[in-house]
Amino acid sequence: MPKLLVGGVVGGVAMWLVGFLFWGTPLSYLAYKIAPDADGLAVQDSLALHLGPTGSGAYPIPWPGTTAGTSAYGNGPTALVLFNDHGFPVVDSSALIGGLVLAIVCSLIIAFALRSFATGASFGTRMKLVAFFAVAITAYVDLGQPVFNHAPWGYFVYLWVSDLLTFLVAGAVISRWFLPKQLPGAN
Repeated sequence: MPKLLVGGVVGGVAMWLVGFLFWGTPLSYLAYKIAPDADGLAVQDSLALHLGPTGSGAYPIPWPGTTAGTSAYGNGPTALVLFNDHGFPVVDSSALIGGLVLAIVCSLIIAFALRSFATGASFGTRMKLVAFFAVAITAYVDLGQPVFNHAPWGYFVYLWVSDLLTFLVAGAVISRWFLPKQLPGAN
């Protein structure tokens, strides 16, 4: 059990490092379209004016729950605004620490699942199990956004690749170094 807990922590650190590579470096610019400063500041002022009084939240713009909003939504443009009415640092240490804790928790779940269902299996078999679940879960969660919500494909494909690789790396670390070796006669 202690080896499995260490494996979950090490897998979580590996998961966090891959996530940081994708989102904490200039590589993340591949996921974004960038508005010129004047346009970005104008949108920020408008958000503060129109959404600031109602507070942080996810806002479909325009709201499709009224007759006028449904018509406007159908005509476009539309947006799903993830609005935070307070600023925060671009590099936020609390988000980095919280992300590390979340990665470790997720990696521990992977470790316990592998121990429960793949003890004695070969590294290749363990990785197939990790890969099948990682592809299924991340594809539905990440690629579901452009499918269901007409969100921008570029951002969510980038997100999917980053999420998929974080799970694969964590699973590989745990499978390779922190689970019992293959049992005799196992595949």
